[in-house]
Amino acid sequence: MNKELIHRVNQHFETRFNTEPLLIFSPGRINLIGEHTDYNNGFVFPAAIDKGIVMAIGESETEHSIVVSMDMNEEVQLDLKNLKRLEDNTWKNYIIGVVAELQNTGKDISNFNCVFAGDIPVGSGLSSSAALENSLALGCNELFSLGLSKNELIHISQKAEHNYVGVNCGIMDQFASMFGQKNHALFLDCKTLESDFVPVRLNDYEIVLVNSNVKHALAESGYNDRYALCQKLIKLLDKPSLREVSVEELKTIKSEISESDYNKGLYVLQENARVIECKNALKENNLHKMGEILFQSHNGQSKMYEISCEELDFLVEKAKHNDSVIGARMMGGGFGGCTINFVLKKDSQKFQQEIKKVYKEAFNKDCSIYKVKLDDGTRIINKT
Repeated sequence: MNKELIHRVNQHFETRFNTEPLLIFSPGRINLIGEHTDYNNGFVFPAAIDKGIVMAIGESETEHSIVVSMDMNEEVQLDLKNLKRLEDNTWKNYIIGVVAELQNTGKDISNFNCVFAGDIPVGSGLSSSAALENSLALGCNELFSLGLSKNELIHISQKAEHNYVGVNCGIMDQFASMFGQKNHALFLDCKTLESDFVPVRLNDYEIVLVNSNVKHALAESGYNDRYALCQKLIKLLDKPSLREVSVEELKTIKSEISESDYNKGLYVLQENARVIECKNALKENNLHKMGEILFQSHNGQSKMYEISCEELDFLVEKAKHNDSVIGARMMGGGFGGCTINFVLKKDSQKFQQEIKKVYKEAFNKDCSIYKVKLDDGTRIINKT
C-alpha cells in the first residue's frame, strides 16, 4: 500500500474541509484466468493487488456533498435529493451510482465530503472502477452506520455500474476488490458466490503486468456485444446461463448460429474448465502447469472470443518465446489493456527491458510495466 498516497489524500481532505476524515483503501485486481465467464455464471480466479484507491470521507455540514478526484483535478457537487446520471462518460457516474444505489436500499445517507486518488493505471484492466465503487460504498457504510454487509456492498457497486455507467459487468471485480486476501487468489463461483482462497506460492517467480497503453474504440461496445451474444445463446438453448450448458448441448444449435458465435460460446465453456484446472494446478503448487493453461486461455480469447488485439497478441507471443516466462495472457475485458506474465525474478529486469524495446519497435509507442503483489481487500486504514 502506497503510504505517500495515503498522506496526500488525507492532507488534501484536511486542508479542504478542515476536519479529519475516515480513510479507506480499496485495491484493484488482477485476474489469473477466467475472462468473460463472470456474467455467464461461471468461474473466475481473481486476486486483489497492492495498488488501489485511497479515499478520505467525512460528513458535511452543508446542504450538498462534494467529491474531489485528485488524479483528474476535478470535482462534483451532489444534491442527494436529486441524483441523476450524467450524459458524459465520466468517473462522476460511478460516484452518483453508488450513492443512488445505497439510497435504493432505504438507508439514510446525509451529505458528505470526499477526496480520492489512486495508483492503479486507468484503462489497464486492473479495475480501478470497482476499487472506486467499493471505497465509496464501504466509506458510506461506515460513516453513516448503515449496517450493510460487504456482500451487500459489492452488489450495490455492481448495480451502480449497470445502471449509471452502462456496463453489464459481472460481480468478479467488486468481489475480488472487496474480499481479497494477501498472497492468495480467489476461486469464485459467480453463480453461487461461493469462494475458495487458494495460496499462490510464487517462489522464484513474480507477476509482471505489461500495459499495451492502447484502448481500442471497441472496448466498451465489444464487451456489451459479447454479453448480448451469450444471452442470445442461452435463449436458444432455453438455459438460465452458459454455466448450465455442455459442449454437446451447444452443438445442437450449431446450425442455427454463425461459426463465430458458436466459437464464442465454446470459448466460455472451455474457459470455465481452464479456471478449474488452474485452481487445481495452484493447489498442487504446479506453477508450470498454471502457466501452460494461461497461454491456452489467451489463444481462446484471441482466436475464439475475439477480444484481443494486435498489440496484446504481440506481447503474449514474445512472452511465450522467452524462457524466463512460464505463462502469459491478455487480462481484462479486451481490445487493449494489460498482459499478465509470470516471470523468473532473476531475469525479470532483462525481460522488462526486452519487451519495452521490441514493443516500441513494432508499434512506435511505449508499453508500461508494473510489478504487483497479491494483497488484502477493501478496508479502513490509518493515517501514516
